[in-house]
Amino acid sequence: MPASPSRSARPAPGGRARPGGAPADLAEVWEVITGMYEGYTAGDRERIDSFLDPEATVWDSATPELLCGKTELDRVRDGRPTEDGAPAETALTAYDQVVDVFGDLAVARYWLRVDFRTGPPALARNTALLRRTHLDDHWLVIHLHEDIQSAPDQGRNLGRTEAPGH
Repeated sequence: MPASPSRSARPAPGGRARPGGAPADLAEVWEVITGMYEGYTAGDRERIDSFLDPEATVWDSATPELLCGKTELDRVRDGRPTEDGAPAETALTAYDQVVDVFGDLAVARYWLRVDFRTGPPALARNTALLRRTHLDDHWLVIHLHEDIQSAPDQGRNLGRTEAPGH
């Protein structure tokens, strides 16, 4: 497992990329991933959803079933603990990305660090599949898979109420 960045560390622009992706495409895909988490930290569900295909599938770390589409994702989001019952998160940092682009499809693999007001951070390995839309040439997440590697209380729902897969 890679070492976590410090709370103030920012991911390096472009990260590691395997051959086959134009630099502009790699940067756009990574901007979707980081924009999604920025939307989460801002508490902006609409912004998060702007990066998701409405029929996206999600393997959420706290939910055993595959979530299919926005309706199922919203059902899980709405059932999560409120701020009073959830751990206080202070930051989400996506880092150490590996992105491949194959025409209109992209695969992003990365680590996500979740910092809390108290206690140690949680670390998750994530894989996101994205497709380029032909309407506006933007990328949308079509599948997100989260795999918790370490958590303050392994197996506990991390309490995130908005981000897909979180």
